[in-house]
Amino acid sequence: MNEKSSNGHRPSLLERLKQALKGGPRNRDQLIRFLREIQAQGLYDADAQSMIEGVLAVSDMQVRDILIPRSQMVVIQRSDSPEDIIPVAIESGHSRFPVVGEDRDDVIGVLLAKDLLRYSSKNGYEHFSLRDILRKPVFVPESKRLNVLLKEFRASRNHLAMVVDEYGSVAGMVTIEDVLEQIVGEIEDEHDIDEDTFIRKHSEVSYTVKALTPVEDFNEYFGTDYSDEEFDTMGGLITHEFGHLPKRGETIILGNQSFQVTNADNRRINLLKVTLLLNPSAIGAASSAD
Repeated sequence: MNEKSSNGHRPSLLERLKQALKGGPRNRDQLIRFLREIQAQGLYDADAQSMIEGVLAVSDMQVRDILIPRSQMVVIQRSDSPEDIIPVAIESGHSRFPVVGEDRDDVIGVLLAKDLLRYSSKNGYEHFSLRDILRKPVFVPESKRLNVLLKEFRASRNHLAMVVDEYGSVAGMVTIEDVLEQIVGEIEDEHDIDEDTFIRKHSEVSYTVKALTPVEDFNEYFGTDYSDEEFDTMGGLITHEFGHLPKRGETIILGNQSFQVTNADNRRINLLKVTLLLNPSAIGAASSAD
């Protein structure tokens, strides 16, 4: 189709969408179905469709839907020395860390890993002062909508916010990457699993596993015998065991393995942390949610 607008140029994607939407859908569900039909006709690609649906979903989601639970936060203690902090930063691979006082509700600031570089020269730690390099923490309520939070992140240039519940207690934290992943999908970095790898070993008892790992491959790697008759992937099997689509931070124990959801969106699980348990009976219930 080589239609041209009144100025003689091929109409833009936005112009073509406006034309297609004239007299079209009247609610969100109708709009999504209509856009999928348009995408199927080749007006734009599947990646653009996925992002459009992500944008629509973000406007309905709240911070509580994607926050990293307080129990899963990697934090720095106010009294920690550089020798304590650096191993934590290296192992986690994060660039920002909440700094807490006596408990995790007492967030006094945010530490950027790059701010430690100024002390990396010889004898630099002799003059180290954690308080001098802390950034002021930003607090947001669980109920804040993600589209509003994204605007605030962009305006303030903050990349991390502490999430508080209705009583003012810290419920967790959220980053700008967490919000963007709801729109564009999982954002991988050097600490994520390679595209062609399903399982990454961190230690003798700790592993990161892609949710798309075939159950058969998982069984072969770990010597387990999970059934692959009903579900092809570990993500499908784990979701079934939960009985609902789990959120990030939720954990379930199967046999001598703990499965913690470390990356998920409102449609699927993406990554799992698998921990081998020496004494699973001591853990308690078969599943738990943080």
